[in-house]
Amino acid sequence: MELRVLRYFLTVAREESITGAAKALHVSQPTLSKQLMDLEKKLGQVLLIRGNRKITLTEEGMLLRKRAQEIIDLVDKTEAELHQSDEVISGDVYIGCGETDAMRLIARTVKQMQMVYPYIRYHLFSGNAEDVTERMDKGLLDFGVLIGATEIDKYDYISLSAVDTWGLLMRKDSMLAASAHIKPEALRDIPIICSRQALACNELSGWLGNNLENLNVIATYNLIYNAALMVEEGVGYALCLDKLVNTTEKSSLCFIPLEPRVEAHLHIVWKKHQVFSKAAGAFLKKLQELLALPSK
Repeated sequence: MELRVLRYFLTVAREESITGAAKALHVSQPTLSKQLMDLEKKLGQVLLIRGNRKITLTEEGMLLRKRAQEIIDLVDKTEAELHQSDEVISGDVYIGCGETDAMRLIARTVKQMQMVYPYIRYHLFSGNAEDVTERMDKGLLDFGVLIGATEIDKYDYISLSAVDTWGLLMRKDSMLAASAHIKPEALRDIPIICSRQALACNELSGWLGNNLENLNVIATYNLIYNAALMVEEGVGYALCLDKLVNTTEKSSLCFIPLEPRVEAHLHIVWKKHQVFSKAAGAFLKKLQELLALPSK
């Protein structure tokens, strides 16, 4: 598959029209149509459903769009790194992160970097550990901030001294809001909204006494913002990490820590034997300076 044709395909998928895509690409409609038909023939799959008003993707087309975008992103990232000047460090640093207050460390590192390397740009990708490591393994991210029970031995990493604490997010008018701590038995028979990563990795199974399957889990989430909205609307209680949701006086929500205390350890990771761009290498050096810790 040629990169040019993949770009053509992605533009058609975005515009949902051969006419619109041809105009955006500055090519003729017959040329674009032939390139797409040749692509379908080469792959032996129908990728596009050509309707009267718009073009939609088949299941195979949706798969190709996902993979094609990853390929194009990686190519563009590689080209940008190779075109960096030897005199001025510029370029892009790609960071994947879960939701954690430890992102303040990344922000402080970026702030310091701006004073020395003003031409570096930073791109943040938010997701759970599975999302972040998948993109890192594909070369789409330089670094990942991982939280909790995640296999990190296959990466080089820095362990952070700070930890996040698990607790229960709820409305301030809920029956548990006056509690100082939340014990496992308090979760019986209440509707729970839980992190998909926590369920998949059994992060809370020890605290629950291996009774995770007995929870009344009515919904799962990978990022807490939308889960917090559900809590605010009275849908249920969210098991989540601290310092991620506004629970100040003006908020209708409160966060109660679990008892016994359950902590999630934090790590900044990157691929083993990673060949960094100059921008990413400078970022790691500055991060290590701020932490005053060697990488493991």
